[in-house]
Amino acid sequence: MQCPGQDSRYWKQGAIFEVKCPNCDNQVEFFKDDTSRKCPTCGHRFVNPHMDFGCAAYCQFAEQCLGSLPPEVVAKQEELLKDRVAIQMKRYFQGDKKRIQHANKVAYYAEKIGKEEGGDMAVVLISAYLHDIGIPEAERKHNSSAFKYQHQEGPPVARAILEDLGAKEDLITRVCEIIDHHHSPGNNEDLNFKVVFDADQITNLEEQKQEGNLEPSTLQDRIDNSIFTRTGKKLAQQILGT
Repeated sequence: MQCPGQDSRYWKQGAIFEVKCPNCDNQVEFFKDDTSRKCPTCGHRFVNPHMDFGCAAYCQFAEQCLGSLPPEVVAKQEELLKDRVAIQMKRYFQGDKKRIQHANKVAYYAEKIGKEEGGDMAVVLISAYLHDIGIPEAERKHNSSAFKYQHQEGPPVARAILEDLGAKEDLITRVCEIIDHHHSPGNNEDLNFKVVFDADQITNLEEQKQEGNLEPSTLQDRIDNSIFTRTGKKLAQQILGT
C-alpha cells in the first residue's frame, strides 16, 4: 500500500512546481514527493522546500517510503529519537523520580558540554538518558546496583528500547558501548564517551553536595582529576561554586 500523500492519484493542482536553486537562482522543477533534486544548471542538490516530511521525521520506514533521505531529515529523525528515548526512560523507571531526574540532568549537562566540545549529539544525548538504565535489572538479578552489574545489565535493556524505536544499528552499538562501562573510563575513550562521563560526574557531585556528602576541601581536586573536557571543568565550577 502506498502512502496517500505520495500517491499521484491524490495530487491536486500545484503538485508540480518550480523553485529557484539556492546556489545559482535558476529554476528547478520539483514534484511534490521529491525529497531533493539536482539543479540541471549548476549541479547543486537541495531539499524540496515545499515538502512536509511529517512522519518521515520519526517513522522507521521513512527511507523505504521516500527513498534516500536528505541530511536535514536524518538529523530531525535523530533529534526526535532522542525525545522518544527520554519518554521510554521515564516509563522504564516507573515513576522513580530520583533516577528520572538524574538522567534528565545528565542529558541537560551533556547537551551543554557537547555543543561546545563536539561529538555526535544523538549518541551523546541518548547515552545520557539511558546510562543508568541497567539499575532495575541489576537490583532484580543481583540485589545490587554496583557499577559492574549496571554495566552488565544496561546494554541489553538499552538495545531493546532502541530497537523498538527503530534506531539504526550503528547508533545502538555506539550507545551500548558507552553504557557498558560508563563508570569506568579507559585510556582511549572517544569524545562522545567523555561528554557523557563528564555530565554524569557533574550531576553526581551536585547531588552529593546537596545531600551534604561532599567535602569542600576535595571538590576542586575531584573536578580537576575526574572530568575530561575543558567545558566540563568550567561547567562544574559554575554549578558547584568553586
